[in-house]
Amino acid sequence: MRIRKETDSLDREEIELIAQCSDALAHPARVEIFRFIYRANMAREPVCNKDVVEAFDYAQATVSQHLSRLVASGLLDVQKQGSRACYFVSLGVLAKYLNAVKKLNE
Repeated sequence: MRIRKETDSLDREEIELIAQCSDALAHPARVEIFRFIYRANMAREPVCNKDVVEAFDYAQATVSQHLSRLVASGLLDVQKQGSRACYFVSLGVLAKYLNAVKKLNE
């Protein structure tokens, strides 16, 4: 049996989004950090770099690197609040990512 390429299930943009976001979430620490920020955001609480450092046993530099990867993927947005940088889950990107992943099974 030959498996044929489905042309109408996933478009190129969705494939790239899956790769980009999955890569960002490929490290267990980034999954923990993303989940922490997501839960805080759902409770309407801002999350700054310092909050993540205090919540987990990671060095400041490590947290900064992980946050940078999550921001670069589009899963997180960053906003300056005075001298602090606060992080928010990009719900639009997250929804597109989850919908695209769901299409993998179609």
